[in-house]
Amino acid sequence: MADRVLVADDEPDIRGVLALYLENAGYEVVEAADGGEALEALQTQQIDLCLLDIMMPVLDGYHVLKQLRETSDVPVIVISAKGQDPERILGLNLGADDYLVKPFNPLEAVARVGATLRRMKGLVARQAAQPEPVATLRVRDLVLDAGACTLTCGGRPVELTPVELRIMTLLMEHPGRVFTKQQLYECGWGDEYVAAENSVMVCMSKLRAKLADDPQAYIRTIRGLGYRLEK
Repeated sequence: MADRVLVADDEPDIRGVLALYLENAGYEVVEAADGGEALEALQTQQIDLCLLDIMMPVLDGYHVLKQLRETSDVPVIVISAKGQDPERILGLNLGADDYLVKPFNPLEAVARVGATLRRMKGLVARQAAQPEPVATLRVRDLVLDAGACTLTCGGRPVELTPVELRIMTLLMEHPGRVFTKQQLYECGWGDEYVAAENSVMVCMSKLRAKLADDPQAYIRTIRGLGYRLEK
């Protein structure tokens, strides 16, 4: 069965070109002309990947992405005319898997769709092949329930994204061990580490803030090497 790609953009010409190239590449395409339509399609249909414009009526792409990430890990590639670092970082921080700046080559968009889907399917396959994790991990007053995918800190529940949960599991399985940014990225995102240092730093900063006011209280930066969870 062909992968289904949602193309959400308020410009009909862009939707039409992307749909044409994607269909020629063997994908099934669903179109949305605004953020409301995009969110409805994501919530009611089986969508394998979403190409999501930022500047759309009803709901902008950031709001769609934020609501989507509350319930789903479906891959999202943001497409936007805003290519500055703050916009890119915001999109990635909200849960986007990639960021494509307008104007772009439709062939590049199709290539990125294919690469993202292969990466996600590879991650699922690797996770299925891995042995079951220890049911409960305890380090100091941190308790991670692998089965329920929950973390508490001093009895207080800590809300984690899927990436944060995978990273905390790795750190709690090996307290005191230093992990490089590359190792953390490949564990958290399931992808090869290529110029992804900012993504790791943003993720670790958010994770630390969720655990304690003191950023070094649980996860310590080892300058020039990486990060470790304090025993």
